[in-house]
Amino acid sequence: MFFSKIKKIFKTFGPGVITGAADDDPSGIATYSQTGAQFGYGQLWTALFMFPFQAGVQEACARIGAVTGKGISAVVKQHYSKKVLYIVVLLVLVANTINIGADIGAMAAAAALIVPINFVFLTLFFTASMLILEIFTSYKVYSKILKWLAISLFAYPLTVFIVNQPWGTLLKATFIPHIELNFQFLFIITGVLGTTISPYMFFWQASEETEEERLNHLLGRNGKPVINWKFIRNLRIDNFIGMFFSEIGTWSIIVVTATVLNAHGFTDIKTAADAAKALEPLVSSFPNAGYIAKVIFAVGVIGLGLLSVPVLAGSAAYAFAEAFNLNEGLSRKLKKAHGFYGVITIATLIGLMINFIGFNPIKALVYTAVINGVVAVPLIFIIALIAGNGKIMGQYKSGVVSKVLVWMTFFGMAAAAIGMFLTLRGL
Repeated sequence: MFFSKIKKIFKTFGPGVITGAADDDPSGIATYSQTGAQFGYGQLWTALFMFPFQAGVQEACARIGAVTGKGISAVVKQHYSKKVLYIVVLLVLVANTINIGADIGAMAAAAALIVPINFVFLTLFFTASMLILEIFTSYKVYSKILKWLAISLFAYPLTVFIVNQPWGTLLKATFIPHIELNFQFLFIITGVLGTTISPYMFFWQASEETEEERLNHLLGRNGKPVINWKFIRNLRIDNFIGMFFSEIGTWSIIVVTATVLNAHGFTDIKTAADAAKALEPLVSSFPNAGYIAKVIFAVGVIGLGLLSVPVLAGSAAYAFAEAFNLNEGLSRKLKKAHGFYGVITIATLIGLMINFIGFNPIKALVYTAVINGVVAVPLIFIIALIAGNGKIMGQYKSGVVSKVLVWMTFFGMAAAAIGMFLTLRGL
């Protein structure tokens, strides 16, 4: 009985679990590592407090995709201003492309910690592998690959228990918010919010719900999904589990970098792999603990990079294709969706080239996270309007809990962004 219930739960895993794992991509790792190194446990509470809001926004996005059978861009274009849509799509394309580049670089740097292979070769290898899988693998097979890669997220909770931790301090920092009203603190916390509740996740999860419906033949003749409340319940379970483990990963990354780096005077890291490399000489829990922790951390960067780069490229492609009426979808073959796969290829290749023009990868990732934190604000406003609109969502429009969570997320992220800009101006 117990195992049959577990099996049923695993069957509900889908876009929510994939999106949650992709949220802790190398960009997230870099941002969470930076806050852990710079502020110690000062922003650890964000992992707990962000969870209901992240889950609320992503549930609304998933529900929009499932109910309408369309991605966010297509729904916005149909019911709201196209000008706003084009601006948002442009911002998502730019932010995602920078993210892709920094993620590829972080994966190569992490791999170089384990195998002595040239950085350039590793970036080319990862780029080619991800493009081949995303373009030439069927959606059914590809979605299974992404689900297995989500297991990489467990690398960070494992690392927490390898490193000696001040558990009393951790519990206090987790449940009691600490806020500093200065630009550096608000800048990083905007980045933490932006890399956790991120625009690419909105586009990806909504569009992947429609892919799942195509795969399971749930689209009617008019293209409108044929679903029921059981489908919505499973969608919510999938979303809850994905976002829960996403925040476990966030919490663990901040803990490890705060304990190992900040506590030993390392307050600035140059690459996402630095956080892993720094573990080796500093950990003394048991023989070879530092090396083990370094390998686990590096494997997490690589695994989640392999998961997240296709998600970043795919979400940009969905947003662009829906905005400009191009055939889209990973369930379609290359010859039937040239524009869609073209965006994926171009965004990934430009991202690859970013690694060879001298950008500081950590700064690129953190600044991208901050941009995402600002861009997410108007997008969440639009998502709240769509999800609560009875004409669009019918009986599946947002209830009270969903409305409260999404609107609170909007006001909270808006406040963080405004506070950052005000402190920048010295007001």
